[in-house]
Order: sequence, then C-alpha cells, then structure tokens
Amino acid sequence: MVSDGGEGQEGAQWALRFISGKYQGGEFPLRPNREIIIGRSSDLDMVLVEDMVSRKHAKITTDEHVVTIQDLGSTNGTFVNGEKVRKADLKDGDRILIGTSIIKIVFVDGESTGHLTETEARSKMAMTANKRSAASPKSMAGSIEEIPLPDLLQLLSTSRKSGVLVVHSDRHVGKIFFRKGQIYFANLENQFNIGPRKALTRMLSWAQGSFELEPPDESAVLEEMDETTEGLLMESMRQLDEYKVAIEKIPDLTSPIGVARPLKSKLRDLSPEELDVFQAAFEVKTINALFDQSSLADVDIATKLVQLFEKGYLVAG
Repeated sequence: MVSDGGEGQEGAQWALRFISGKYQGGEFPLRPNREIIIGRSSDLDMVLVEDMVSRKHAKITTDEHVVTIQDLGSTNGTFVNGEKVRKADLKDGDRILIGTSIIKIVFVDGESTGHLTETEARSKMAMTANKRSAASPKSMAGSIEEIPLPDLLQLLSTSRKSGVLVVHSDRHVGKIFFRKGQIYFANLENQFNIGPRKALTRMLSWAQGSFELEPPDESAVLEEMDETTEGLLMESMRQLDEYKVAIEKIPDLTSPIGVARPLKSKLRDLSPEELDVFQAAFEVKTINALFDQSSLADVDIATKLVQLFEKGYLVAG
C-alpha cells in the first residue's frame, strides 16, 4: 500500500461522496498515485462499519488520469452503476454500492475536499455515522436528486436487496417492496384502487424527494408482480415517455371534467378502453381524479382522453 505521507497535500482532483447510507454527507479525498483499502476492519484507510461490508471489501487506486476500483473477494460484492464488478475504471458521477452505502465519485476543485486530510475525512465520516445512527435506524437513505429512482432500483435489484423502499415526494408517499432484488409490489398513499404497476410508474416520474430502505415486510399483498425488476423498469420508462407526449394534448389536470351534452357521437363507436375512461368521468370532478378512478395505466388514460376530447365525448372547464 502506498504510504500516507502525502495526505496533507492540497488540490485533490477526485473525491468519494457518500450520497446514501449511514455515512451520507461525508467525503473522502482521493490523492494522486494513492491506493486505499475499504472495509470493515478498523486498520484500513476507509472504514465502513456495517454487517454487509467485508473485513477487506474493495481497493481504489488513483493515478493522474485513472481511478480504478477492485473488489477484494467480498461476500456481498462491489457494484458500479448497478453492475457487479471485479475491477472497473471510474469516471465522474459513477455510483458505487458497498454494503448499504452509495458513493459517488466526483471531480472537485480542491477548495474544500482538497484541503481535507484523510485522517480528518475519516473522523468526519465517523461523526456523521454516529449522528445518523442516533437520529435514525434506517440502513439506507438519501435524496432522489442525488440518485434518480430508476438508478436506485437497479442498484437494489442487482445487489439482491430485500426490504421496503419508502419514497417521499413533496406531496406524496409511496412504497416499493423488494425480495432478494425483485420488486414484487408497490403502493401509493395506501390507495389500493391504484394497482402496483401504476403506482411504480408514477413514483419513477418523481424527480425530487427522499427515500429510505426499511426492513422487509412479508405481510400479504393484494397483487404480486411477477415480472423481472428490469422488465418492470423498462415498461415503466416506456409508459412515462409516451405519457409526456399525450399529456400535452389535454387540458390542465386540475380542470373540471364532464360529459358533453348532447353527445356528438354514439357510445357504440367507443373502444372498451375509451368507454372505461368515459364512464369514469361520471364519477369524478377533475381530470386528475379520473386518473385515480380508472384501473388503466396512466399512459392509456391520457391517450384515451385525447381521443375523447377530440371526438367531443368529454369537455373540460
């Protein structure tokens, strides 16, 4: 291992920034031409005290141009951007998962982290962990501005995590249930009229908020999803892309909605899905409420609404 003799030098170009887990908010400087060992053992360069971290878990090597991470035969593995790796070169913004800590590698200007010695960084990390443990027992928590929800779900999937991911936006709360990396249920605001796939897709659209991973909850659920996590994510992202296009063609979601009187066209001309959305309009006051009332996916509701407004079956305002 390279000597620690240069730890007081200024101008570190790279740093490890903890964006989730008990060390969230901490940073560790990466000096040029330096090798650090990460693990649970107290005599290592970076000590992460948690059960899912091996005694010697991973090694990060830094030279003037390349930062490399290497797994050291850890029990639970080392992950970079959702993929389990033995050895990988890192670039600015890459996310590393070790135990329950999500760490982003960042390029820094040397004004803050560059003046922080490794000893000071270790001390600050330990203080952060102690404060966080005293304030909250959550094993993993963070901000979805720092790690977007699709990326986080991919990390939890590939690392085969189990638990309930509680996600908060500015107005809503949702839960995503994992079993050994597989998403099997999702719920939004405990509204059981909103199915798990619909709830998951809505949460994936949230760009701001926070999350925490709670222990597994094996209570019975109304409908388990049996698709792979990757399949669920791909389908949800496809729906969100199409939804964004359709939603631009209908009135504001807070607008009142009603049935046109008299009808310009006959109900028998509607498709079954169009008829489902048309009937739901009788039971709600606003367009937004209709999205909760219908069992269809939000993208299908938006698409059918465009057609129903254009054909004169529904009116807004």
